Amino acid sequence: MPSGKKWSWEEDEIRKYVGELKGVTVPVHISIEGRQRILSFGQVEKLLREAITIALGECECRERVQACDSPRDVCLYIGQAADEQIQRGLGTKVGLGEALSALKRSSDAGLVLVTYTDREKDSPGPHYICSCCSCCCHSMIALEKYGFNEAIVTSDFIAEQDQSLCNDCGACTGRCQFKARKMVDSHLSYNSKACFGCGLCVGSCPENAISLQKRVR
Repeated sequence: MPSGKKWSWEEDEIRKYVGELKGVTVPVHISIEGRQRILSFGQVEKLLREAITIALGECECRERVQACDSPRDVCLYIGQAADEQIQRGLGTKVGLGEALSALKRSSDAGLVLVTYTDREKDSPGPHYICSCCSCCCHSMIALEKYGFNEAIVTSDFIAEQDQSLCNDCGACTGRCQFKARKMVDSHLSYNSKACFGCGLCVGSCPENAISLQKRVR
């Protein structure tokens, strides 16, 4: 059980993070048979393969807020940010395999992969790959509690719902951190406008009624 919420994000702190960091959702690993789009960690793996240094560290948000039992040792740092975290004793240098393993643990726990670019860094971003939850993480709370819509940018994909296959089981609702999926009078209600394209819902659907499709900008 969670040890109990002991700290929260205030609006001035949220403004500081939104000003310094820009988050972008990245679709998680999905391997579905048949008609659904098969998507791997491709985008993230490319970032990691191109990184000179990768470091793994603790999630500051979950460490402080402690509102859930989601894994904390899943924050990834790339390049210059990795070097800095290692020097500060806040990160451990890891290889590609261990980094991808951390991402899989995040996906299994229903966390949203978000990449951040630190505007103060000399090298082009992204510099961080975070695994976010809506109960602890500053960017998710910025969206939900304070209405900072610029805190996180949607991915290049969006979930598509095939209502002819959906049996209204609601399995996907517990995986949606953005509240795009809800049960209303025992039926699934999906608001595509609230979908950030993280892909967590796809792997949860027993009827293969959800797929990720390229988002039309």
